[in-house]
Amino acid sequence: MSMFNMTLIIDASYFLAAVLFIYGLKRMGSPMTARGGIVWAGAGMMLATVVTFLFPGMSNYLLMIIAIGLGGIIAWVSGKKVAMTDMPQMIALYNGMGGGAAAAIAAVELYSGKDHGLTFGILAVLGGFIGAVSFSGSLVAFAKLQGFKNTTLRFRGQQIVNLIILLSTLIMAVIVITQPDIGNTISIFFILALILGITMTVPIGGADMPVVISLYNAFTGLAVAFEGFVQQNPAMIIAGTVVGAAGSLLTQLMAKAMNRSLANVLFSGFGETTSEEGTEVSGSMKPIDATDVGVMMAFANKVLIVPGYGMAVAQAQHKVWELTQLLIDRDVDVKFAIHPVAGRMPGHMNVLLAEAGVPYDIIYDENEINSEFESADVALIIGANDVVNPVARTDPSSPIYGMPILNADYAKNVIVIKRGQGAGFSGIENALFFLDQTRMLYGDGQEMASELIQAVKSL
Repeated sequence: MSMFNMTLIIDASYFLAAVLFIYGLKRMGSPMTARGGIVWAGAGMMLATVVTFLFPGMSNYLLMIIAIGLGGIIAWVSGKKVAMTDMPQMIALYNGMGGGAAAAIAAVELYSGKDHGLTFGILAVLGGFIGAVSFSGSLVAFAKLQGFKNTTLRFRGQQIVNLIILLSTLIMAVIVITQPDIGNTISIFFILALILGITMTVPIGGADMPVVISLYNAFTGLAVAFEGFVQQNPAMIIAGTVVGAAGSLLTQLMAKAMNRSLANVLFSGFGETTSEEGTEVSGSMKPIDATDVGVMMAFANKVLIVPGYGMAVAQAQHKVWELTQLLIDRDVDVKFAIHPVAGRMPGHMNVLLAEAGVPYDIIYDENEINSEFESADVALIIGANDVVNPVARTDPSSPIYGMPILNADYAKNVIVIKRGQGAGFSGIENALFFLDQTRMLYGDGQEMASELIQAVKSL
């Protein structure tokens, strides 16, 4: 086969792979078609990978096959075994691997000593810098979500230290681009970029993890796109651009859902806030037993269920759906209300409910459902905390003031399933728990849902 025909096949295959990426992403926009979207995008990635073996001058086939085989086996096994509660940290980890791969490509090109011009150097360094930051930052996010490192680390002058590291990295980047043969500048550049990713992420509190995950997703996409230009690989360029654009939009949406700027997420101390910084919450939490809640819900006209991370931890989604079916059989209007940043990653609650088989037509996002809380007889909160905290509307001194929330406090009765009396992931006391119409159903989410099922069945 002539070189011209081979190049034509490669280019056509990459174009088809790009079409599959975009089509797959489009289908991921709806829960109804998301599964098919993943399959289509995966087919595009497989095509792009196979065609890469056809590149003229390609070598090291054995190492490539071994790497793909090992990576595929690890991904398959971990993907099958991972619990839904651990999905956020898996996404953070895999996202970091993508950034690390982009940084590795940049390192190979820069260490090779090839001089392809100023543009090549700038793109390689940009991709390497962003990829390295995404890699180390995502690993820190993974460690936080996995519980290896639950606390944040802050000290006076921390942002100045980060700025010094950033400026030092940029200086090294300029030297690498203009004078790549000077000493160990390439190694120092990558080490500083990795350190920056760590120091950027360590101070960020757990409440901001959805934003952080989507931000590093955007970083990984941009890094891949830059390295695609370096490699002159259209599939990498298109895939990286699509991922970078999608991640950037998602980051903006997540920050908007918290009514905070991206700079505020990255450089503020929100995750360390305590209730003492806002208005003191008065009153007391009033407990209730499952039998009374079951009666209340069984004879209600409308019940709105608000899931949160506590439902994920308890793996209660299946029991919650079973309870929902019992209520629907009694002609109760039941709907699920989902806040954009509920859980530990964008769409976390939607994934859990889909796994349990909850129909998409009774799942509503914040904007669609908020007006219905006033007509709800019962708002059942399962593990949600900050996203239903009314101080976001009432207390200008609160760090979450202005953050859009679900209007659970407008319901006639509010039932909160919660293990104990602790604050949410942000560390802010929830005024909803102290309202007159709120009752606390203490216990594990799955166990309490089971007791509610029995209570409804006994009527």
